[in-house]
Amino acid sequence: MSGSYRIVVIGGDGIGPEVTDAALSVLDAAERRFDFRTERTALPWSAQAYVQGLRVTPEMIEPLRAYDAILLGAIGHPDAPRGLPEHDIIFGLRRGLDLYVNLRPIVLYDDRLTPLRDRTTKDIDFIVVRENTEDVYGRPIARTGEGTPDEAVTSEMIFTRRGTERIVRYAFELARRRPRRHLALVDKSNALRLQEIYRSALADLAREFPDVETDAMYVDAASMWMVLHPERFDVIVTTNLFGDIISDLGAAVVGGLGSGASGNIHPGKVSVFEPIHGSAPKYAGQGVASPVGAIGAIALMLEHLGEGAAAKAVDGALREGFRTGRIKGLDAGSGRTMETADAVARSVREGAVA
Repeated sequence: MSGSYRIVVIGGDGIGPEVTDAALSVLDAAERRFDFRTERTALPWSAQAYVQGLRVTPEMIEPLRAYDAILLGAIGHPDAPRGLPEHDIIFGLRRGLDLYVNLRPIVLYDDRLTPLRDRTTKDIDFIVVRENTEDVYGRPIARTGEGTPDEAVTSEMIFTRRGTERIVRYAFELARRRPRRHLALVDKSNALRLQEIYRSALADLAREFPDVETDAMYVDAASMWMVLHPERFDVIVTTNLFGDIISDLGAAVVGGLGSGASGNIHPGKVSVFEPIHGSAPKYAGQGVASPVGAIGAIALMLEHLGEGAAAKAVDGALREGFRTGRIKGLDAGSGRTMETADAVARSVREGAVA
């Protein structure tokens, strides 16, 4: 047996447990074919549990460092106060475990999925590398003059040299491993002058990576080019807030949020893998949610664990599923959750793709 890994499974809310179970069936198939195993520990953390009194604290997150990976479904419940369970669980994991890389592949699995005219799978295949622990994202707020015309709300936007350099370096290293070797920095440093720290980091690190071509653009222009000419992108590195927005735009370009997977990564340490979609409570329990994002998260997790052949097989099975029509689409209701997962698992198990 090539390896054994300890993983934590957090199904979360709404469709989260359903797509997570579906994705784990694909993991089962990968384990049998590639001769490794996972020991799985389930945690009942969710927004619904928050409503019922379960708060996730830093002390509860700390023991997770002993694991190899965490698979997260989705967090969000209509009865929960907006943003608070997410702050405890999602931001708690990201900052508590110092998961400074948010990795979001933007992959067009099939030509028919994109809303862009005359674009094909060859045109849209890039990765967004989002800084995951700094910026204004999820920061505390201060409020003055509440209830008056002078009411003001403020929050800090924080960038550090350490945080900026390590995310830009990660992006350079990733770009170097890809055939095109191109890195685009996306910021808004003309209006947010503090983001000049990203431009500085890009210029400094470019000297260490002379084989990687670099570009820099403002986030509004980048958003336009993602729609008009997505083929110009290979690896994008950007801030926490902008990364959240443009990666969702990227998901729309390849067919919707149902396609998207992400890794919240600290290289060499326990990391979190999840689909980028929400909990979609209106579809919960119906068995119609697309598990494609969660299955993609399994592929990212396997790559992180060093099971590269298994990761490639899962990714290939997803592509094959769309090509053959076994996967009908990405929207809820386009197929049954477990039927989609079964088709992918069968391809992985039978070695139809690699």
